[in-house]
Amino acid sequence: MSNIQVNKLHSFVGHRDCVYTLQPGDKPNIFFSGAGDGMVVLWDLQNKGDGELMAKLPNSVYSLLHLPDKKLLVVGQNFSGIHLIDYQNKKEVASLQITSSYIFDMQSFNNDLVIAAGDGQVVIVDLEKWMIKKRISISEKSARAIAVNRTTGEMAVGFSDYTIRVFSLDGYGLKQKIKAHQNSVFTLSYSPDQNYLLSGGRDARLKVWDVKSNYNLAKEVVAHMYAINHLTFSPDGKYLGTASMDKSIKLWDAVDLKLHKVIDKGRHAGHGTSVNRLLWTSFNNQLVSASDDRTISAWDLLLL
Repeated sequence: MSNIQVNKLHSFVGHRDCVYTLQPGDKPNIFFSGAGDGMVVLWDLQNKGDGELMAKLPNSVYSLLHLPDKKLLVVGQNFSGIHLIDYQNKKEVASLQITSSYIFDMQSFNNDLVIAAGDGQVVIVDLEKWMIKKRISISEKSARAIAVNRTTGEMAVGFSDYTIRVFSLDGYGLKQKIKAHQNSVFTLSYSPDQNYLLSGGRDARLKVWDVKSNYNLAKEVVAHMYAINHLTFSPDGKYLGTASMDKSIKLWDAVDLKLHKVIDKGRHAGHGTSVNRLLWTSFNNQLVSASDDRTISAWDLLLL
């Protein structure tokens, strides 16, 4: 492992349950969090004080999506639906019933909002008309993660039936089904150049799929001891961060998957329980992590 210097800057506290999701705000130092307590909170990396409560919902929040052009935040409330929050005025402007199950992930493409639900459905919502445009019922197991490739016009969705399914963004027709992991697929991301799809899941394996080669497997590593909950790229695209149920964060070379650093409780006063989400910001290259321990940590990374 190379010498990446890691310094824990701060822990943001205030959530009363597990913190499941993070989203960037409209400035590099601003971000949102959602948790099992139903609270959606805005935080400032420049201000180590309390966050600002944006919304309080009856059920847990597993997913958030910031719509920067609209200055709106979409909140996925489990067992119910989605809520549209005007975060500048801290008020809800719309809501829509989606599912009686979990809402695990949300992504957007043009005017469409794509939702991965616990009942196995992928739901497309028209953001302008604020209505359900299409329901894709393709698996009896949960849809867990979504990644959008604007270059190829494709969308990859990871499921708890161990597969990744690739859809066309033009009509959302199924293009390909990949037997990807040995258990649930929890996280997906296309590389910054859009040439590779990276996946991680309950089997603790990190995999790289070659988009231009019909999604053939290009690389694979056993990355963690337990499930990989989330993966994200550094702002410059050179590094990759993974968050795991094994309580650690790992930093990798984005090209060859060489492990550079392990951030954990013993070495860096890291999280004491599962790390659920990462947000690698362009604000001084700070990495933000969210955990079952109800805290959010900010990390200063000096990449040598």
